[in-house]
Amino acid sequence: MSWPRAPATTTGTDRPVSGGETTPAADPVAPVAPGQKRLILVDGSGYIFRAYHALPPMTRPDGIHVNAVFGFTQMLSQFLARNSATHIAVVFDTARTTFRNDFYPDYKAHRPEPPPELVPQFALIREATEALGVCQAELSGFEADDLIAAYAKAFVAEGGTVAIVSSDKDLMQLVRPGVEMLDPIKQKPIREPEVFEKFGVTPDKVVEVQALAGDSTDNVPGVPGIGIKTAAQLINEYGDLENLLANTAKIKQPKRREALEQNAEKARISRRLVMLDADAPLPCPIQKMEVRPPSPAVLEKFLRENGFRSLLARLGLGDASAVVRNTPRPAPADAPEPTPPPGAAAFGPYETVTTIDALRSWIAEARSAGVIGFDTETDSLDALKAQLVGLSMAVAPGRACYVPLRHEGSGDLMGSGTPEQIDHDQAMAELKPLLEDPSVLKVLHNAKYDLEVLSRAGNGGIAVAPIDDTMLMSYALRAGAHGHGMDELALKHLGHTPITFDSVTGTGRNRISFARVALDKATAYAAEDADVTLRLWHVFKPELRTARALTLYEQVERRMVAVLRDMEIAGIRIDAGELARIGEDFTGKLALYEKQIHELAGRPFNVGSPKQLGEILFDEMKLPGGKRSKLTGAWGTDASVLEELAQQQIPLARRVLDWRQIQKLKSTYVDALAQRLDGNSRVHTDFAMAVTSTGRLSSTEPNLQNIPVRTEEGQRIRRAFVADPGHVLMAADYSQIELRILAHVADVPALKEAFATGQDIHSRTASDIFRIPPDKVDKEARRRAKTINFGIIYGMSAFGLAARLGIGPGEARGIIDAYFAQYPGIRNCMEKLKEDARTTGYVLTPFGRKLWIADIASKDPVRRGGAERAAINAPFQGGAAEVIKRAMVRLPRALRDANLSARMLLQVHDELVFEVPEAEVEATAALVRQIMENVAALSVPLAVEVGHGASWAEAH
Repeated sequence: MSWPRAPATTTGTDRPVSGGETTPAADPVAPVAPGQKRLILVDGSGYIFRAYHALPPMTRPDGIHVNAVFGFTQMLSQFLARNSATHIAVVFDTARTTFRNDFYPDYKAHRPEPPPELVPQFALIREATEALGVCQAELSGFEADDLIAAYAKAFVAEGGTVAIVSSDKDLMQLVRPGVEMLDPIKQKPIREPEVFEKFGVTPDKVVEVQALAGDSTDNVPGVPGIGIKTAAQLINEYGDLENLLANTAKIKQPKRREALEQNAEKARISRRLVMLDADAPLPCPIQKMEVRPPSPAVLEKFLRENGFRSLLARLGLGDASAVVRNTPRPAPADAPEPTPPPGAAAFGPYETVTTIDALRSWIAEARSAGVIGFDTETDSLDALKAQLVGLSMAVAPGRACYVPLRHEGSGDLMGSGTPEQIDHDQAMAELKPLLEDPSVLKVLHNAKYDLEVLSRAGNGGIAVAPIDDTMLMSYALRAGAHGHGMDELALKHLGHTPITFDSVTGTGRNRISFARVALDKATAYAAEDADVTLRLWHVFKPELRTARALTLYEQVERRMVAVLRDMEIAGIRIDAGELARIGEDFTGKLALYEKQIHELAGRPFNVGSPKQLGEILFDEMKLPGGKRSKLTGAWGTDASVLEELAQQQIPLARRVLDWRQIQKLKSTYVDALAQRLDGNSRVHTDFAMAVTSTGRLSSTEPNLQNIPVRTEEGQRIRRAFVADPGHVLMAADYSQIELRILAHVADVPALKEAFATGQDIHSRTASDIFRIPPDKVDKEARRRAKTINFGIIYGMSAFGLAARLGIGPGEARGIIDAYFAQYPGIRNCMEKLKEDARTTGYVLTPFGRKLWIADIASKDPVRRGGAERAAINAPFQGGAAEVIKRAMVRLPRALRDANLSARMLLQVHDELVFEVPEAEVEATAALVRQIMENVAALSVPLAVEVGHGASWAEAH
């Protein structure tokens, strides 16, 4: 039986789930009818290896590893609780050597020895089976599959039915009336249609197909050049292997005919290897397999001895806390404390995979592992343009490989010619089933990039799933504490400094593309990435639970990967003609502003030069307030300096600010957007998922989140963002969400009442703090209230408010005092946030996410003050970020379920932008509003404003 997407989260139904939507537990094997006999045969080896590779290292107090024991016990106990039968048994393998090795010594010869930490657990797993009251069967010289075949034959002969719990393809030859398989991952039966879909033949012909196709996993030779599809065609035409070999002269393809004739004996040997022995002895009599309840005393003793407290509680056995004394504090799922991450394994040497047989062997090993580290190497940082150069995977710490696909001649191992490597399309065809296999967890770092690259790989692309992302795991645990790049995390958590990209490709003019890196260096670098990723997963996965960050990661951050991948691939349409007209207007305006600036300065100069501008302002015009840089000696002329001069009615400063704004908009958006248009006039931004300290997304290449909303120039740029013909752009914007979260967190009755009754929050604030009757609040009072409402969230000081309102610091301090006097809960909340940050190093969002505050303990008062302001703002901005993310992960599915064709294209902080068919505007708007307003339960209502139009500007 295969381990579910590992390691799994348990829902209220106690069914492991991971990597997608929570699925309710099911009873895959129907209840037994009166008078009917049913035997369930569990493939024990599948359970063992899935459990071992799925769970992090765990040890008992005596140092014995028990992660596989815990996983096996949990899975089997859950299976027993959900399925009914009259007879049940777990069937085990005993040793690597069987009767097959007598006539073919190389059978399974290349399979690695089991990990040393797993070997001592085999005996404990058999104890677990006995403690659960389940019969176990094993026999020296025979494989578990042979015993399963023999028991199935015998039980059906007695009039019963059999369910084989396994997804092992070798067992599919046993499917027939009365015998079916149960896929433990998909929780679906495997009957004749599923077998035919897998092999292209009925179950009774499976061994004939396997004899021809062979199996690199088990070293079954088969006939070179013949795969499953071809083998199925031949068997369907000729009936069986012997008839095919007797009629090779009729085969028209010369190479195929020659291969069959030259490898006939290998095919016959292969058939003997894959044919299960249904006449094998039965080591455990069938009558002993009758279902019986476990002995509570025996089971409780076993669980206590191994420290399995969560299973004691789940099975209702005694006091779960009274386990063996001195048991270490439990970690994931209340299992025994995990040992440190696998650090003993060396980082390399790694294997370079250059043949299809070697790749198939690694794929088989990956399937057996159940959890793999994975990474791609490409020729570009732009995922939508990058070509796949190679890929790497790790099946265990220290056990990793690199598969070159598009390398060119260069370096020590490669010489001047193209190196030996697997054809790209052939490799993708082999890898696609693995990368899309729901029973194998793919662990990546910054998975969104790799998923976008692989979505264009091979024939029709590869939809990698299920996944874990170590970058997002780290981000869910420690947003704001440090960066989340692989190199930094490897050093911090593994004590290892990875090979740098510069060290293998060079720098500057001497840099070469990764495709030209020598294979030995490429392998060391790329395989190490996969290895490090897998090791980081072993560190982070259990920590997510203990840090109470598992739900945030699994239900929000990880689900965002696929959402953002689709958004980035979709892009948004640009009206190139309108963009060109905007560029021309901006160019004209810049020329006009430059002329006016020169007139105000009294002479021409380079307006874009801060140095020359400083000389004009402070040397020639002798304006007050100038400060020179200690490093360069040049006058400072940043925006704050110019804003201060502009408030002093210096026309030159104001006009330079105007010039800079237009120049920035032109270079950052007009010019950049024109350069980034694809062949369909769409532009594709890159949403960075783990950069901000608050959980917000950021947009780069190009940045579409900083286009001014309220300026005329910003609106003009937004008019260039348009919908496809027959569609409109729809903007859905959370209204004052950070203020709503403030009212909720600080528990401010007046603000909560205002939001609940739909009042204008700024007018209400103005009325409260300025003591103005509601009907007498004018625009100026509302403006001041709005400034302080939003300023308070960002920890604005009296000096900051004074600058914003154009008033003296004393008056600003009076306004702030009046604000806190009216809403004392806000001051108390902010003081608590600062104290929490000083005490723990982090603050919490309303949903429990930890946001770490750098410099909160700094001795520098300026840095410490900035950290305190960040501590005040982080929960509100972070809470808003989590609300919109929750909406984003729900909306695509909700739209599909409603048969609506809208696509989500952009996220701009509190706003989502969709492309919607004109005929679906009303229905889409209603659904979007319903989802967005109900994703979080706060003490104030969430409100969403929805608009639509031909352009982004018109949608507001």
